[in-house]
Amino acid sequence: MRQKREASALITSLAVHLLILAALFMVQYAVVQQIEEIDIQTVFEDHERQQQEFNRPLEAETEISNSAAAIAGGVVSDTIGGVDANLTAKKSIEESTKLDTPDFQANLAPPLPGIEEMGDQLEDGGEVNGEPGAAVSGYGVAMSRMTDELRRLMREGKGLLVVWLFDESESMQNDQKMIRDEFHKIYEELRIVEEQGKRAAKNQDAPILTAMHSFGKGITDLTKKPTSNEIVIKAAIDKIKVDESGEENMSGAISYVIDKYSTIANRGNRRLILVIVSDESGDDGEAFDLTLVKAKKAHAPCYILGRESIFGYPYARVRWKDPEFGLTHWLRIRRGPETAYPESLQYDGLHGRWDAQSAGFGPYEQVRLAKESGGIFFILPSEEENLVTTQHGEERKFRFEAIREYAPDLEPRKQYEAERDSSEFRRTIWDMVVKLNPHRDKDLNIKEIWYSNDHEEFRKQANIYFGRALRAMGMLNEAIKTLDSIEHLREKESSPRWRANYDLAAAQVLAYRVRLFQYMLAMDKHAKEAPEPKNPKNNRWNLRRTKKMLPPDEEQVKKTKVDMNELNEQLAMAQDRFRHVIHEHAGTPWAYRAKYEMDQGFGMEFFETFRDPRYDELTVELPKQ
Repeated sequence: MRQKREASALITSLAVHLLILAALFMVQYAVVQQIEEIDIQTVFEDHERQQQEFNRPLEAETEISNSAAAIAGGVVSDTIGGVDANLTAKKSIEESTKLDTPDFQANLAPPLPGIEEMGDQLEDGGEVNGEPGAAVSGYGVAMSRMTDELRRLMREGKGLLVVWLFDESESMQNDQKMIRDEFHKIYEELRIVEEQGKRAAKNQDAPILTAMHSFGKGITDLTKKPTSNEIVIKAAIDKIKVDESGEENMSGAISYVIDKYSTIANRGNRRLILVIVSDESGDDGEAFDLTLVKAKKAHAPCYILGRESIFGYPYARVRWKDPEFGLTHWLRIRRGPETAYPESLQYDGLHGRWDAQSAGFGPYEQVRLAKESGGIFFILPSEEENLVTTQHGEERKFRFEAIREYAPDLEPRKQYEAERDSSEFRRTIWDMVVKLNPHRDKDLNIKEIWYSNDHEEFRKQANIYFGRALRAMGMLNEAIKTLDSIEHLREKESSPRWRANYDLAAAQVLAYRVRLFQYMLAMDKHAKEAPEPKNPKNNRWNLRRTKKMLPPDEEQVKKTKVDMNELNEQLAMAQDRFRHVIHEHAGTPWAYRAKYEMDQGFGMEFFETFRDPRYDELTVELPKQ
């Protein structure tokens, strides 16, 4: 009996100890599992993996590092599409053994996919998502970020063949010099990687090769062959000439270098990388889709150092002085729109738009190329010395949270067009934009500057443009009725962008009708009074916009056949609608445009000015920008 009791006690003790050991093991296992779950959720959280369809501001340390450690994120400035944030240093996953608590909080964009992942996506027919908008404070920051991108791609085990494409327009000459001065950042940083043995032994020899090209109407080879010689690369930038044709065939240039270098890159076990530097969106957009297909097939990410698009408009104007007399001219360049097709009025109530209002996003084709190829579109500062703009400094900077939901659609044009035309609301707005387009209907353009100071000649000019203004007023009245007919569809529209398009256009067509009537009153008043310039030197009359309104007399009302009660109601309604846009779409380009319209006023008046007669003697052909 005693032996049985001892055996029973022994068995009981053993069972208890086994249970205790099992419990301890489960506690340890649970702790390990919990730590692993924390690590995984922190590094690969869903919201960090999804590519954002809007701009992310970026600034970074531009000094040369003495370490190849990767830094994720950057000091974020309140730039275009920006949001305030601080810098966070983030260890690589391989080096991290525990979850560290960061000293600062940062709003980091999701990581770009690796090269192998890009290849898998392309083979599977998927889409490679790059970064549609990284707003940087200058070329130094952009070059530092480019260094990080090249270093990341080098970790994939291949060498790199980087092809640079420079826009040959005159407006890019200062940019080219800045890039030349910043090139050392890339090569000094990447030399650190090589010295630290980050590359496989077989790739130690010239891990990165560079080819330099420039483009305008055609393309120029600036280097005879790909090189790793920094001196040769810098010298190549100095060879860039200005293309006097004024054409920028960007799509053709990109296709050319892909055809030329994709085979060379494959043979040398290198990844082909394209870096495009341009302040315009290109003149051969019809070839864009083919170019995009080539870039994706070659697995060649495209990094574009460009400028923000013009809000809802294809063109901007830059200042240019002719070499013969040194006279100032305003040349039109193509820098937009941010969408597949313009969604805003191309008309400002007298003629095609002259402003260069920021869209907060890059040009459609460039942004889409960077996004779908797996590259980055860098938005450089737009405070350009020679750009005609209605915005300066802080006014140009739209906060990220205000515009993120207004991001443009970047799908192919055919898909965009099909979706737009399937909606009565969007299609009607588009039809109105087309009908009131002064680039298509030349009679919508009304002279605003340099009217003759000869009374008879002035009357002839007045008759021409008075008739155009009367016709435009009728077209605007029809546009008012058209937009009113779809007002009931506005609340059903899911896109904040298209609701904003409607709200702004509905205010503009009312305001522009008032502006045109004020123009006719100013013309009639000036023709009747026939004033002489107070300064004998002045030889022309210009119009300017003002908040002071001219009251019509009975004869003018009869002559124009305008219902003054209706016109006054339209003015009051326009002002209410502009205020609605400012409130409803606060912080966006639509709100800025509404404020700009109200600040200009709707009145018109003449003032005397001087026009240099040498403009008529100029024999130098103006550049076709």
